[in-house]
Amino acid sequence: MTILITGGSGYIGSHTVRYFLDHSEDIIVVDNLQSGHRASVDVEHFYQIDLRNKESLDKVFKKHHIEAVIHFAANSLVGESMNKPFEYYHNNVYGMMCLLDVMKVNNVNRIVFSSTAATYGEPKKIPILEENETNPTNTYGETKLAMEKMMKWFDQGYGIKYVSLRYFNASGAHESGKIGEDHDPETHLIPLILQVPLGERDKIYMFGDDYPTEDGTCIRDYIHVMDLASAHYLALEYLRKDNPSDIFNLGNGSGYSVKEVIEVARKVTNHPIPAEVKERRAGDPAVLIASSEKARKVLGWKPQFDLLEKIISDAWNWHKSHPNGYLSK
Repeated sequence: MTILITGGSGYIGSHTVRYFLDHSEDIIVVDNLQSGHRASVDVEHFYQIDLRNKESLDKVFKKHHIEAVIHFAANSLVGESMNKPFEYYHNNVYGMMCLLDVMKVNNVNRIVFSSTAATYGEPKKIPILEENETNPTNTYGETKLAMEKMMKWFDQGYGIKYVSLRYFNASGAHESGKIGEDHDPETHLIPLILQVPLGERDKIYMFGDDYPTEDGTCIRDYIHVMDLASAHYLALEYLRKDNPSDIFNLGNGSGYSVKEVIEVARKVTNHPIPAEVKERRAGDPAVLIASSEKARKVLGWKPQFDLLEKIISDAWNWHKSHPNGYLSK
């Protein structure tokens, strides 16, 4: 039996492919390479296909005996989503519709979905629980929530069981340093900070230092990408046992401020990393921390790399050896 991973050449997807291969799973990858990197995955069967091309996708399902789908393929930049809502709905929501339809036609009834904390919007309570209100404040979060709801109705109508994993700030890289984070443009805090010791920028900007937190900067929940990969594997195991569809948060349950992240990066890289405060950005909540108690209890998930120093060390190991990402020799 084969596991299909969509978006498998993206950041989290490629690390999940590696994790599944290390656990002796038979993997095929479908990716349109819009933002992923072919060099990030070493698999026998790779198909450069857009999910919206149902005819080509159906051929993949007909060729392989697919047991389940791990679904990463989506546009995921919050700012871009506000300027390009059509593109985000078309790629994310219509792409999911096409995928679920092909699964239905081929009697594949298990899917693990890469969702996001952006489905919650501005949290009213911290830590965030799965039963909290979902009220996204951007197009990206709205499309992910629509994809979750689509799976809910496909489950009711066609018996396709799903696990949706809502997570926060994916960080770090594989310990080998052979795969890691390579986005263009880069929007994530840790790789942006590491661009300073790499000589790609002079300083890092902190957007606001007057938040109601201990040091005045925003606090976020950072999760090592390999801990996310393990959660997708445990979610598949959960579905293999014929459990009901469900939604789980993934987080370390504690957060780090922007200043704390910069300070740890200084320690890891042995570089001063100058930082400058700028005005707050609109819509940045002071604190975002997830409760992952449900995932720990039900899935048996336990983060193995929850120390910020480990997360940044693995990221630094990747970026040092790949200063130009996958284009580096």
